[in-house]
Amino acid sequence: MSKFKDPDFYAALDTAWDLLPFRFRRMGERVLLTNVVGEHAWLREDHFSALVDGSIEWSAEPMNVLRARHIVRARGDETPLRLLAIKMRTRFERLSEFTGLHIFVVSLRCEHSCPYCQVSRQSKDKGTFDMSVDVAEKSLDLVFQSPSPALKIEFQGGEPLLNFSLIREIVERAKHRNIVEQRELSFVIATNLALLDDEVIDYCRQHRIQISTSLDGPRDLHNSNRPRPGNNSWELAVEGIRRVREELGADQISALMTTTDASLGRVREIVDTYVQLGLREIFLRPLSPYGFAVKTKSYNRYDSTRWTKFFREGLDYILELNASGIPIVEQHSTILLEKMLTNRDGGYVDLGVLAGIGIGAVVYNYDGYVYASDEARMLAEMGDTSFRLGNVNSDTYADIFTSDALLNALDQSFLMSVPMCRDCVFQDFCGADPVFHHATSGDPVGHKIFSEFCSRSIQMSEHLLTMYDTDPLARSIFTDWVRA
Repeated sequence: MSKFKDPDFYAALDTAWDLLPFRFRRMGERVLLTNVVGEHAWLREDHFSALVDGSIEWSAEPMNVLRARHIVRARGDETPLRLLAIKMRTRFERLSEFTGLHIFVVSLRCEHSCPYCQVSRQSKDKGTFDMSVDVAEKSLDLVFQSPSPALKIEFQGGEPLLNFSLIREIVERAKHRNIVEQRELSFVIATNLALLDDEVIDYCRQHRIQISTSLDGPRDLHNSNRPRPGNNSWELAVEGIRRVREELGADQISALMTTTDASLGRVREIVDTYVQLGLREIFLRPLSPYGFAVKTKSYNRYDSTRWTKFFREGLDYILELNASGIPIVEQHSTILLEKMLTNRDGGYVDLGVLAGIGIGAVVYNYDGYVYASDEARMLAEMGDTSFRLGNVNSDTYADIFTSDALLNALDQSFLMSVPMCRDCVFQDFCGADPVFHHATSGDPVGHKIFSEFCSRSIQMSEHLLTMYDTDPLARSIFTDWVRA
């Protein structure tokens, strides 16, 4: 049997070709095209018109790029379809692993009183807002029923170190179970670092527990955003970051900032603060519409346009620093760039074509209730339990993860079938985030024309793709971020 097709087959390929599914958006004098897995190409308007009406020659130069991006194929060639299927399967492979991140809210108590806080925090003397050992044990039962080969348990609050004894209990019980389970098990404590002491440091060293903290920028900004008795939140956070880096390792701590109205116009100072503390990653993050951020009206003090200006200024400065030999990665950009430049999907909960709620992460609240995401728990603290999946005291794993609260939201918000999203050129870089849209518009889909989430995603995606295509330095740095 011949391994090759007859010469006539290949001769026919010179003229006959077909379009494959693609989406497009006119941007200035060019047109951006993306295929069904988010691979992109740019065309001049005249080339795009010729592509659509079928008059462009197979041998024309733009066709090489369009063939490589599987936007066109030679008639009769099945290989592009097979490759697209492989890439689609790769992009969604995380679904088979299911939930890997399990968040334990071990206490709702907190000694800070941040005006933008997304949680209905309680004062630190109210022990009734702590998770019990019984609830923790039942939550662990659910954690180990997840099919994921890698399980990360993250301790949140309030301030989780106010219930450090329970953190120890959970860590030791989880590690004991894992002798049999043999999962890739890891732990994170999300703390403001104000209560960090020798006991916590020693325990984290012994069990390789990572630390996540909040750092909003220079002293005055951070202390204003995150007030506490003594007005020394920044000082305690900075000292805690230094201790963790020195005693546990530079890779054992990460910091997260939140953009408030006071942050706008100060992005260089914010980035400089991270650099001065030796932090090599920063996540430029907008406010979310939950908890005290809504009650104090912090959420409505800037719109997507003002935030995007802040983001662009920050990204430009971060690129300047990288070019001068100071390495620092902007994580928000990296999540989007990974989707744009590879077939990987890092599984960030808010930025999935299929929403990451329940699948990417799940939350076990101090009172035993289970929520589809951290934001879903925050929404419940405001009185809206639409994304409450069940309770560890009364519901089974199957009850919780096949609940209507989860499956209906996933079904309704799947971007490949959502009006306006299904045809959007940025679909594969964006996210469904049904909790956000429910909170802001009353349903898990939302109206995309008025969606701040949608507006931010489009503006960021446009900016990143344009920079990658037109700026050689940005392209080089972005490629390094994605490879890291």
